Amino acid sequence: MDRLIYTAMSGASAAAQRQSVLANNLANAGTQGFRAELSTFRAVPVRGDGATTRVFTLEATAGHDSRAGSIERTGRTLDLAAQGQAWFAVQGLDGTEAYTRGGAFQVSPEGTLVNSAGLLVLSDGGAPIDIPAGSEIAVGSDGTITAKMEGQPAATVGRIKLASTDAENRLQRSEDGLFRTATLDALPADANARVESGALEGSNVNPIEAMVGMIAAARQFEQQMRLLQNTETADRTAAQLLSMQG
Repeated sequence: MDRLIYTAMSGASAAAQRQSVLANNLANAGTQGFRAELSTFRAVPVRGDGATTRVFTLEATAGHDSRAGSIERTGRTLDLAAQGQAWFAVQGLDGTEAYTRGGAFQVSPEGTLVNSAGLLVLSDGGAPIDIPAGSEIAVGSDGTITAKMEGQPAATVGRIKLASTDAENRLQRSEDGLFRTATLDALPADANARVESGALEGSNVNPIEAMVGMIAAARQFEQQMRLLQNTETADRTAAQLLSMQG
């Protein structure tokens, strides 16, 4: 069998994977705080006897689009939008500290602050934040939460942990959709990070770009499959010629 079939297969596999990534991005175009996933590939020459005329397609290090999404004003106190490169710290189901840009928070029946998925929102000390029952809540621009009971002065109940990323502190998407450091270590709290109360950050996915990318990936996949069919036809023709007698 012609070795061309393997190079064409690697190209088809890369196109199918890119299609899957784009489809996932498009499906999350309305998810609050979603970061578009990136798929990158590189060409690797096939080494061997003869000239290096063929290449395999291999996945390169992929990441996410770090651009901020659009801000939607909601007027709800516990809807928060992180500014700049700040992220909200939450406790994942595996118990590790994870990060998200989704700031639709609420108070659980147990009286703790949780996100829309029910995960505990962590304070700058790494602990859950307890909200007094029946209190009126306010959130400052630095993430400080104050609660006011009727007839009593407002009291600080905690500060949401805000962690910022930079060239040295990068985050990567985990299987649960949350972001963590490569070493799973917790990022330090950023005292300068700020949030906007009464607003939510939307997804940074551009639906038009995602649709165009899906069309391009589909065409690329078709081209690779056509190349596979042409290779099969050539192999069949060669086998017939070799089997001829006389």
